[in-house]
Amino acid sequence: MDQLNQLLPLVVLAGAFYLLIIRPQQKRQRDHRALMDSLQVGDRVVTIGGVYGTVSHLDDDRVGVEVATGVIVEFARSAIARKIEDAGADA
Repeated sequence: MDQLNQLLPLVVLAGAFYLLIIRPQQKRQRDHRALMDSLQVGDRVVTIGGVYGTVSHLDDDRVGVEVATGVIVEFARSAIARKIEDAGADA
């Protein structure tokens, strides 16, 4: 019984670590992967560097983002942080 009492705090700590750190990170990775799969030409996006633009073309691992009229910058697909749903939200 004494060994069980010594082991119980470690089990509780491991469970808390899983629930507070590992699970949320896995959810963020799943959500980001879903975002990458749902990108389409014409989507308004923000990169992880804070660059706003419109997706002009997509490759397997690259995204062309038009940041100004006629200015297309290529980013790694994973560098897209989020889509902008509302046109007024990027001002």
